[in-house]
Amino acid sequence: MSAHSPDRQSRSPAQRPNLKDYALPALREICRERGWPAYRGDQLAAWLYKNDVDSTGEMTNLPADLRAAIDADFALSSLEIVATQRSTDGTIKLLLRALDGAQIEAVLIPEERRVTLCLSTQVGCPLTCSFCATGALGFTRNLTTAEIVDQVLLARRFLEEDQQLSNLVFMGMGEPLLNLPAVSEAIRLFTDPKAFAMAPRRVTVSTAGVLPQIAPLLEVAPIHLAVSLHATTNEVRDVLVPLNKRFPIEMLLATLREEPRINRRRPVFFEYTLMAGVNDSVADARRLPRLLEGIASKVNVIPMNPHPDAPYEPPAPDVVDRFTAELHAAGIRVTLRRDRGRDIDAACGQLANRAPVPSSEDSPTADSRS
Repeated sequence: MSAHSPDRQSRSPAQRPNLKDYALPALREICRERGWPAYRGDQLAAWLYKNDVDSTGEMTNLPADLRAAIDADFALSSLEIVATQRSTDGTIKLLLRALDGAQIEAVLIPEERRVTLCLSTQVGCPLTCSFCATGALGFTRNLTTAEIVDQVLLARRFLEEDQQLSNLVFMGMGEPLLNLPAVSEAIRLFTDPKAFAMAPRRVTVSTAGVLPQIAPLLEVAPIHLAVSLHATTNEVRDVLVPLNKRFPIEMLLATLREEPRINRRRPVFFEYTLMAGVNDSVADARRLPRLLEGIASKVNVIPMNPHPDAPYEPPAPDVVDRFTAELHAAGIRVTLRRDRGRDIDAACGQLANRAPVPSSEDSPTADSRS
């Protein structure tokens, strides 16, 4: 590689392209363009994603001149941990800051048989769903692929020795399908055997229903799709999910019904947040199975997680039980979602950068990296 000018060497990390913005084919092409063997891209991926290094000094199988060129031309990190909070149920919320000062949250959810990370894809969200704290923040910008990927790398440092990150859900801040290029590249990295090596079925992307982007998303990898439905009539959904005015329920469900990659092996997960007196009636419970007819699906029922920005409350437990019983009786596969992390504003619909209080006992050490 040719010598670097002082201007290039003096660029700050925020001004340099980040190596984590590129999936393996693009990373190999970068190497070829610079006269390096293409396999150097695989070596870089191994250091970044399997060994979780954040400096070229640790990349011991790369020649010194190559490492110097990377340092001059590329950034290797995009986020830093500002604060953490740990719920009484073990959920950990990470407040993360990007190089431009923008802040996002990611949520690590350890359970008995799996550990799930809830990822953000935007700073804020443009959809303004009326029950969601993130929507009240407004929208600042899309995250880069590197910023999506670094959420995983930073969260892995909080795992115990006997834990392994098993599932990724794009259900944090933002609408993933409005940031499809970065989300797609991140999925390619998460599922590439030479990067994160996660099975595609362990990755779920949630959308409020950006219909033109559903097919392109499902072309990336055989991941799972989740759809934020939350209502059984357009009148109610127009208020809860304003995107419904552009893509109403019947159009959304027709798109899903016609999508060939949705089947019994890859059903749609419909997210249905119950709000007292809004969408929790027996009539709603009886309409829902008729709406979903012909779509391979499961329904996740989520009692509303209260927060100061929403004018709604969760239904009483007996109302929730009655709603789920109606779905069961109609033959719907239904799961009642546990409110993990509610006490630290980390549950569904609560992410709003509201409590950036550092906790020294939760800070990862160098030895806690996976």
